[in-house]
Amino acid sequence: MRFTIAKGALLESLSVVTKALSSRTTLPIISGVLVNAADGVIVLQATDLEISIRSSVAADVEEKGAAVLPGRLLADVVRNMPDVAIKIETTSFDRVTISCRSEKAGTISFELRTLPSDDFPRFPEVEPDTTTTVSVQQIGAMVRQVARAVSRDEARPIFTGILLVIEGDDIRMVATDSYRLAIKSSKLPATAPERIEVVIPAKALEEVPKVAGSAEFMTMGLSANQIVFIAGETTYVTRRIEGTFPNYRQLVPAEGTTHMSVDRQELLEAVKRVSILAQQNAPIRMKIADSTLTLTAMTQDVGDASEDLMVETSGEPLEIAFNHAFLTAAASSSDDEKLAFLATSPLKPGVFSAKGDGEYTYLIMPVRP
Repeated sequence: MRFTIAKGALLESLSVVTKALSSRTTLPIISGVLVNAADGVIVLQATDLEISIRSSVAADVEEKGAAVLPGRLLADVVRNMPDVAIKIETTSFDRVTISCRSEKAGTISFELRTLPSDDFPRFPEVEPDTTTTVSVQQIGAMVRQVARAVSRDEARPIFTGILLVIEGDDIRMVATDSYRLAIKSSKLPATAPERIEVVIPAKALEEVPKVAGSAEFMTMGLSANQIVFIAGETTYVTRRIEGTFPNYRQLVPAEGTTHMSVDRQELLEAVKRVSILAQQNAPIRMKIADSTLTLTAMTQDVGDASEDLMVETSGEPLEIAFNHAFLTAAASSSDDEKLAFLATSPLKPGVFSAKGDGEYTYLIMPVRP
């Protein structure tokens, strides 16, 4: 294998595929990047056995071949080389040299050990049953608004994913950890040909906008077990999460006896201040009455804090307590100027919502008094 490539092009491609690198020390091969030199192009590939990424980039290939190089080390080497053409070539069955020549620094050369390319996991070739086009920016914004409600408990796999539903020109993402529920709806730039409903690992979906590079749109395809995203010369494959996602529609109350409208940024800043005294998992209490929202927090043997906000209220007065981290997430995940809030009881869920670019809903289970 021997080829020459522009540093910028190689680094950009490496920055994409290294997002799939594994840190498992028991399988050294998947901590590497498979570099395959073909006619006028090199193909980079990485996988952690959950997600797989492949990216192609033009290069001056003098000799075809393939090798597995240590992924993060290769990226560090390329990143720190000058902005000139880089030459990569195999010098023996398990060695590769990476070199360049700079007018200021002279010749720079690194030699890295490699692993056999035949041992690298085969890239999953997905033949989708359904395909549609999605906006990279839209996917990124929606994921950010629901991702905080995803569970990190691997014992309940369905809760570690995000439900993605596409129907006509509607797109919706839903996440829950059983203590809170986040829903974001929006409109697609074009009508989807078929209805899609799939649960995607949250960690994988969060990476989708990052691997798209400068692409404005991506093609998404679904097969029985996998999802594939394609943007330009990059292919990104992840698995589907099997199981039944909770019926989230039944969880969101349609009406409440207490209603409030609050400036989202003011609420966020107040919650952050008051939560300083919400230590040792102490909740933040919300008292809603007479156009005033009072936030309070107290930690035994430490101290207490309170803050009043002028808000719009209607209905019955209410005092309800929430986990302060959940309350922070509710106020920070939305991009809207105003948040509406409704509840019926200190023992039943409270619901924050907004209607800006689509609909945003964040339901939180209260902390029992």
